[in-house]
Amino acid sequence: MAKHEHEKHEHHKHEHHKHQHHGHHSHVHNHEEHDEHDHVHDKHKSHGHDHGSHGGHGHHDHGNMVADFKKKFFISLIITIPILALSPMIQDFMGVDWRFTGDMYILFALSSVVFFYGGWPFIIGGIRELKDKNPGMMMLIALAITIAYGYSTMVVFGWVGNQLFWELATLVDIMLLGHWIEMRSVMGASNALEQLVKLMPNEAHRLDDNDEVKDVPLTELKNNDRVLVKPGEKIPVDGTIMDGKSAIDESMLTGESVPVEKFEGDEVIGGSVNNEGSLTIQVEKTGEESYLSQVITMVKEAQESKSRTQDLTNRAAKWLFYLALVAGFATLFIWMLLGHSLDVAIERMVTVMVITCPHALGLAAPLVIAVSTAISAKKGLLIRNRANFEGARNLNAVVFDKTGTLTKGEFGVTNIVPSESYNEDEILSFAASLEQNSEHPIATGIVKFSEERKVKLGKVTDFESITGKGIQGKVNGKKVNVVSPGYVKNHHLSYDQQLFNEMSEEGKTVVFVLLEDELTGMIALADMVRETAKEAITSLKENGVRSIMLTGDNQKVANWVAKQLDIDEVYAEVLPDDKANQVKKIKEEKGWKVAMTGDGVNDAPALATADLGIAIGAGTDVAMETADVVLVRSNPKDVVDLMELSKKTYRKMVQNLWWATGYNIFAIPLAAGVLAPLGIVLSPAVGAVLMSLSTVIVAINAKLLKA
Repeated sequence: MAKHEHEKHEHHKHEHHKHQHHGHHSHVHNHEEHDEHDHVHDKHKSHGHDHGSHGGHGHHDHGNMVADFKKKFFISLIITIPILALSPMIQDFMGVDWRFTGDMYILFALSSVVFFYGGWPFIIGGIRELKDKNPGMMMLIALAITIAYGYSTMVVFGWVGNQLFWELATLVDIMLLGHWIEMRSVMGASNALEQLVKLMPNEAHRLDDNDEVKDVPLTELKNNDRVLVKPGEKIPVDGTIMDGKSAIDESMLTGESVPVEKFEGDEVIGGSVNNEGSLTIQVEKTGEESYLSQVITMVKEAQESKSRTQDLTNRAAKWLFYLALVAGFATLFIWMLLGHSLDVAIERMVTVMVITCPHALGLAAPLVIAVSTAISAKKGLLIRNRANFEGARNLNAVVFDKTGTLTKGEFGVTNIVPSESYNEDEILSFAASLEQNSEHPIATGIVKFSEERKVKLGKVTDFESITGKGIQGKVNGKKVNVVSPGYVKNHHLSYDQQLFNEMSEEGKTVVFVLLEDELTGMIALADMVRETAKEAITSLKENGVRSIMLTGDNQKVANWVAKQLDIDEVYAEVLPDDKANQVKKIKEEKGWKVAMTGDGVNDAPALATADLGIAIGAGTDVAMETADVVLVRSNPKDVVDLMELSKKTYRKMVQNLWWATGYNIFAIPLAAGVLAPLGIVLSPAVGAVLMSLSTVIVAINAKLLKA
């Protein structure tokens, strides 16, 4: 394979593994406030297998819980049918009489199952919220079902009044349905760390003292062991090359678009890919100390430190909870003061408290979420963290990683500069004919360009790759070389140095084409800018959102790309470990809400740190697992759609919450008996009709959400 020696990329070989993350491993996380169903992290022993997604909705985070809620919902729903049929109030409503001896005890038994089986998550959740002194949705549901169950049980065993078991059962059903819908459209536990671990090979070819190869598990490697890495394999550990040379693709880890040429004595990173040569590596860092492990730790910390936004429904539920308590007790006291008997007053109080928990509230957000998730999927947006997606409507800035996000991450020809006696197509034909035999990204770029230009290629013989000099061979019998700037300098061939320098400044890689040792011209290549990136940045500007570019590449390359895209702010030469800090800095200094868009492992900590992490779908699994949203079509323009959808989703949610809770404004005073002097008391049956109506309106309104 061709060895183009890109001198201008030499200074890029940042030795980022030298940065020791002081204190990363001694970090003790405070997990007290992870809602419900949280598991105890066993002090982060195993990388990646102890991680629940600590963002977004804390109380529902694992795949098996989705199944659990689904099962609870269907079982409770089936039991609800006989409960409704046995309820005297429902029978009155339907004008039938199906009473029989002992029917109330059957009703009590069935309702107990629904209460303890179906209602259990809400009771546990309510207790949890009570402990945190932060009442919300769970507390409100728990209050309503406990009162309905307790009161109805008393009625069955002799208290005077009407039991509300049907109210209890339908409430549990709808809340379970809401939770199930919501959890299904919210991502399961985060697998980011497992994805990172997958990047590491699990075996290494260890060389013993007699240079015999033995395959051993990674865990057995010790410092100073020697390991053989064959072409195309992943490098198992951080280390130093003892023997061999190769181009190593570190783009997954560092974001550097060009494979880095490495020779004896150079350092290599575990998880990067060895392209062509065989290498013998001396192990420097194993396990915990390796670069990849440190990235894992950073992702873990950034994810865990994400605050859980308390969503709207919870806030609404909190107020309704207080309202239910106040209205309930006020009703009790007023009816008692007006001289009514205790059982009448208690029935009024119970009705008020149960009615305050609107069924529609349980569906208001989940239905909008389900619709918006469906719309986003059609648009190629994969939403993995709802809370952060919903915050996207307030973004002030979007930080883009350059390589692979704003650019395609592949070389394309930008200029061909022929000498006097040749034209562009001739030079392209010489170069592309020869480069057909090479696997190098530069070769691919030149060949692809020649295909687009429909240039005829010659027949190649005697092809060889000369280390440090490029490639040579015969094209139609004539000797052709494609070489690096270093070769041209050493052979004192004259060329347009000013133009060469200008192109290099822009971060272009320049190769020279020689015919029979005579210079015929230069070909410049660069990482190609995505057209869609240009459109995305223009749209963001129109919406008053700043675009910022963040890259490990050098300043000049960054400026050249930024100029093409019309980006305002550029942070270049940012070390991979530093990307997350840079995002943090932008957030803190300007007080902005910041989204980060990236595609590599090196972007993962930054994605987790940003208010909204967006992964470009063609990127790595890890970036996708850490992100809140994945752009499946790898189109930066989707960032704009995403913000739009976030705004519309939020608007619909607010409308739905008004519909869901608005009925309370009428129902509570009526249930409390405000119009009792006029002989109008809201019977629970009418309350039920009003409630069903608000649920239907909420469902229809959610369906009206349009992309």
